[in-house]
Amino acid sequence: MCGVVGIAGKSPVNQLLFDALTMLQHRGQDAAGMVTCENDRLFLRKDNGLVRDVFHTRHMRALRGNYGIGHVRYPTAGSSSSAEAQPFYVNSPYGITLAHNGNLTNADEIRHSLFETDLRHMNTDSDSEVLLNVFAHELQKLRTLHPTAEDIFYAVHRVHQRCRGAYGVVAMITGQGLVAFRDPNGIRPLIYGSRQSECGKTEYIVASESVAITALGFKVERDIEPGEAIYIDINGNLFTKQCAKDPKYFPCIFEYVYFARPDAIIDGISVYKARLKMGEKLAHHILKEWGEAHDIDVVIPIPDTSRTSALELANVLGVKFREGFMKNRYIGRTFIMPGQQQRKKSVRQKLNPVELEFKGKNVLLVDDSIVRGTTCNEIIQMARDAGAKKVFFASAAPMVKYPNVYGIDMPVKAELIASDRTVEEIREIIGADRLVFQELDDLKDAIRIPKVPEVQEFDCSVFDGHYVTGDIDLEYLTELEQNRSDQAKKENKYIDVNIDAASVDLTGVTEA
Repeated sequence: MCGVVGIAGKSPVNQLLFDALTMLQHRGQDAAGMVTCENDRLFLRKDNGLVRDVFHTRHMRALRGNYGIGHVRYPTAGSSSSAEAQPFYVNSPYGITLAHNGNLTNADEIRHSLFETDLRHMNTDSDSEVLLNVFAHELQKLRTLHPTAEDIFYAVHRVHQRCRGAYGVVAMITGQGLVAFRDPNGIRPLIYGSRQSECGKTEYIVASESVAITALGFKVERDIEPGEAIYIDINGNLFTKQCAKDPKYFPCIFEYVYFARPDAIIDGISVYKARLKMGEKLAHHILKEWGEAHDIDVVIPIPDTSRTSALELANVLGVKFREGFMKNRYIGRTFIMPGQQQRKKSVRQKLNPVELEFKGKNVLLVDDSIVRGTTCNEIIQMARDAGAKKVFFASAAPMVKYPNVYGIDMPVKAELIASDRTVEEIREIIGADRLVFQELDDLKDAIRIPKVPEVQEFDCSVFDGHYVTGDIDLEYLTELEQNRSDQAKKENKYIDVNIDAASVDLTGVTEA
C-alpha cells in the first residue's frame, strides 16, 4: 500500500507536497519521493525512510516549481531498495514522471512485451515502472509535439486496455501538465480538490486520501471515478474523461478496515462512520454467539486502527471502554513492516499495558483484523502478564484467508493463520479464552450508505478469494508465494542503486 499526491499550483509546491506526504505517511514508511517542475526542468529527491528523514532543508530548496508529484511507499512488488522508491522517470516522450499506488497483476507479461515489441528497458522490478512505460509508449505513438487533453486521455484508455490490477496514478508530463487516473474497478482510492490561490487562480491537488487535501486548505471536489482520468494543463485548465470501457466500483474493503485514516472520506463514505458500524455489527454478533451473559468486564482496543470500532462495540454491549495499551508513536505500523521477527519485536516496543485496566478483569481485546496471528499472541500474553483473569479477542474484520494481489503486501496463504483453520484452532494458537470474527456480509453492510448507491460491492479477495479482475489463478498465486513469503524476502538479495545526494536535476543529471 502506498500514498500518492500531485499538485498543480500557481506558486512553489514543494512545501505543500511535503505536508501532503506527511499526512499520507500511514500508507507507507519504507520510502518517500518527490519531483517538481520549473521551466521544463525536473527536480527529484527520493530515498528510503520517513518523509521527515528523506527531505531536509537543502533538498526542499532544490525542489523548485509550481507543479509536482509525491509518493510514500512500502514494499509490494519489487524490493525495499531505494532504487525502487518513486516517482519514476522516463525521458521520452516529453519527460514523464509517475507515482503509483496499487499493483499490476500482469506486470511480467507487459514487461516482456515492452522490451520485445516497444523496445523499452526496465531498470527495476517495480510494476510502477512498467505502468509508466506503458503510458509513455502510448503517448509516444501519437507523434505530436504538444499533446492535447484528448491525446492524453487516449493514452490512459490504452493503459486500461493493457494493464490489469489496481492502480491510483499521478503523473507529470514536463511542460504539459499533471495527469491522474484510477483503475477501472476503482480498487485503489484517488480524490481531487481545488482552492483559489492568492492571485485568484485555481490550484488543484490529487491524493490517495481526502485528509491530504483538507489539511492543506483545499476543498474536496470529488473522488476520481473508476477508469476516469483528469488532466490539468500547464495553464491550470482542468479536463476530465471516462477512459475505461466498462468501469465498476469495487473499492478495496481493507481501506476501510485498516489502511485509511479514520478521518478520510473514500468514494463518498466516511471511514470513521464505517468503523463505528463495524463495532456495532460485531457487538450484535457477539450477543448472538455468546449471549447476554458474555462475561466481558471491559473492552480494550489495540491502538490505533481498532479504537473506533471498539468504542461502539462497548457502547452496544453496555460495558466499560478503556485504553489499556499505551502506544509508542515512534514505532511504525507493524502490519507493513517487512519480516516476521521485526514485526514480533516491534509489538512489545510499540505497546505497553496499563496494569490497573487488566488486573482481575475479563478483558475483550479488539483489533481491526488478524493476519498472521503472531502479534495477537504477543498482545494476549501481555494482557495476561498484566493480570487479566480472562482474555477474549475480537476482530473487526472477517477471517483473512487469501493473499492480496492488488497492492497490499499481505503474507502468502501458508502464512495466514486463518487460511486453513477453524475459529477454535486459531483461538488455541493465539492463546485467547474466546475469539470472534466479523461476518463478511456485516462488514459490507457497515460500509454501504444510501447516499452512495453506486458503491455496493467491494474487493473482498482477502476474505472470500474472489479477485475482481478475473485474471488470478493457481499458477499466479503459486508464483506469488515463491516471491512474497517471509523466507523468500529474507533470501532475496538486491543491489541498491541509490541516486541519493541532495536532489537530482533530471535534465542535466547533476546534484542540486
